[in-house]
Amino acid sequence: MVRCSSSLLLMLTLLGTAGAGELHADEARAEPARRIVSLSPHITEMLFAIGAGPQVIAVDEASDYPVAVTPLPKVANYRSLNLEQILALQPDLIVAWRSAQHLQVQPLIHLGIPVAYSEPLRLRDLADELEYLGELSGHRQQARAQARHYLQQLEALERHYRDARPVSVFYQLGSTPLMSANEGTWVGQAIRLCGGTNIMAASTAPYPQLNAELVLARDPEVILASSDEELALWRRWPSLQAVQKARLLTVDADLLHRFTPRTPEGIRQLCRQLELARAE
Repeated sequence: MVRCSSSLLLMLTLLGTAGAGELHADEARAEPARRIVSLSPHITEMLFAIGAGPQVIAVDEASDYPVAVTPLPKVANYRSLNLEQILALQPDLIVAWRSAQHLQVQPLIHLGIPVAYSEPLRLRDLADELEYLGELSGHRQQARAQARHYLQQLEALERHYRDARPVSVFYQLGSTPLMSANEGTWVGQAIRLCGGTNIMAASTAPYPQLNAELVLARDPEVILASSDEELALWRRWPSLQAVQKARLLTVDADLLHRFTPRTPEGIRQLCRQLELARAE
């Protein structure tokens, strides 16, 4: 839900006929944006990685990397935007996560504030997004360098694990409810790159909810989660091969669940965990 006071509603009514500000990936700006609001942690990280950090004037509540974002105003969370605060900051560019925030930013678009979207779907998409943000912010050269470095890391990982022995994997996202990720998600693509066989790959939902009985029936070689606390659930079933062979393993969620230039390091960690299973 978008937060609106009566004064803001009046402003939206008076200015509702202003030109729409939605940008598309193939559009260029005459001048680089100087006052940028980032509405998602992965967007914030990309902007700072390409050198546009000094132009970021506000972020969402979940943005906590790099440390330079700490003092910035927090104007959004996963449920809503603080439109009054955003307008008071007078941004000349909003960057939002399309699938999560397309509806929330519509009032800003109607007020004529330029809005660009980020929606990386495949691992390689991040390089294009870095370059796009470089165009919008005036940091083309650094963005291209970051994109090249990102792709080089990704390609090196792909080469290294191309012929790795398949290892069956259950990737746990939380425990209440118990969730996982299918083949098309960033996590699912990372598992495949590392030579893993995701037991939830064929799910029709990107992030399916399931019960423990399904995992027990498929008996994966490795169970991965972001903390030992989440993995404690599986110790109730010592017959699971992942429990028997001490393959209840953790990964850094910040590196894998946020799609950023640090993602290759997260994939590298995941691949190393699967290597433990292959070494036996």
